[in-house]
Amino acid sequence: VQLVESGGGLVRPGGSLRLSCAASGFTFSSSRMNWLRQAPGKGLEWVAGIKSDHGRTYADSVKGRFTISRDNAKNTVYLQMNSLKPEDTAVYYCNADFEYWGKGTLVTVSS
Repeated sequence: VQLVESGGGLVRPGGSLRLSCAASGFTFSSSRMNWLRQAPGKGLEWVAGIKSDHGRTYADSVKGRFTISRDNAKNTVYLQMNSLKPEDTAVYYCNADFEYWGKGTLVTVSS
């Protein structure tokens, strides 16, 4: 099983980024995919999830700003992040069924 995140980087407050997670080694189309994050010095926080039927849920802290989506033909899940805030600074992890994890991608929101 492999989950490989990409798309992190440095962005100014109010800016946008799109994270991608390429998956392999399991049945992606039937898996619930999640994004979680860990801010410096803090614990792991669940951010968003998308089920196999494309039903989506979000943490209150990102609702209205972040959008999770998936492309089952490409075995890829995305996280579109808009109106970014400094408190969104974290390592973002892709997760499948709360079982498989990627290595993470760093998002830094700073002026």
